[in-house]
Amino acid sequence: MKLLEQAFERLTDGDALLLHSDQGWHYQMRQYRDVLKERGITQSMSRKGNCYDHAVIENFFDMMKSEFLYLKEFESVVHFKEELAKYIEYYNHKRMKAKLKGMSPVQFRTHAQTAA
Repeated sequence: MKLLEQAFERLTDGDALLLHSDQGWHYQMRQYRDVLKERGITQSMSRKGNCYDHAVIENFFDMMKSEFLYLKEFESVVHFKEELAKYIEYYNHKRMKAKLKGMSPVQFRTHAQTAA
């Protein structure tokens, strides 16, 4: 709940949010769901036993673990957060993906928007 509260501090009134998760017990707790509802956040859960409902984010987390988390040692939580921010910047802006025609996710999205 503390992490959720910290995330709320960064939001503005106009933000419309969708929070997608698996069906872990902590995401089903009444207190957790009530907090989301109070903040106007739509909760979305994958179907039981269906990993395809959140395949894109699962793929990202798998890549992040193999390319970042398992290869580094962190001196502190602050150091971890700094390095994670760098990795996400790299992943979104520089890491080319064959599925995205050799572009980074941001390049691909920009290209798709200009082509439309």
